[in-house]
Formats: sequence, C-alpha cells, structure tokens
Amino acid sequence: MNATYVKLFTDTNIIVRGLQNILENNNIKYIIKDRFESARLGGFGESLGAVEIHVLNNKLEKANEILTKYKEKINS
Repeated sequence: MNATYVKLFTDTNIIVRGLQNILENNNIKYIIKDRFESARLGGFGESLGAVEIHVLNNKLEKANEILTKYKEKINS
C-alpha cells in the first residue's frame, strides 16, 4: 500500500500548531499547508482559518482519535 498524505484538519495557525505538537509526541508524521501565509506573501487575501494539517493515510485513524480529544480539550 502506498502511503500518501491526507487532510486531517483545517483551522487557524495557533490551533493547528497545538495539534502539531500532540502529533509529534505520538510519532505521527505530518505536513502543514498554510494557505493564509502563502496568500499573504503573494499579495492575496485568505481566511485566517486556512491552515491545514495533513497526515499519512496509514496513520489517519490514530490521528483522528488524537484530533477528537484535542477538539474536546480546546472547546471545553
């Protein structure tokens, strides 16, 4: 099976960075796509909540479990 990156979550930079730290602590590889920063550098507008975090598809189930707990924590 070929491992590819799939989108896990989209939000603001600070929220995504918190999730990033938890994924690192659980040895889950990820990539960040910051459309807000890319648009800013290109002179275009974009929503602040335009930061995506992608994980390997073979780690998606574990990453979703982490994401669910993270959302509960930040929304409490």
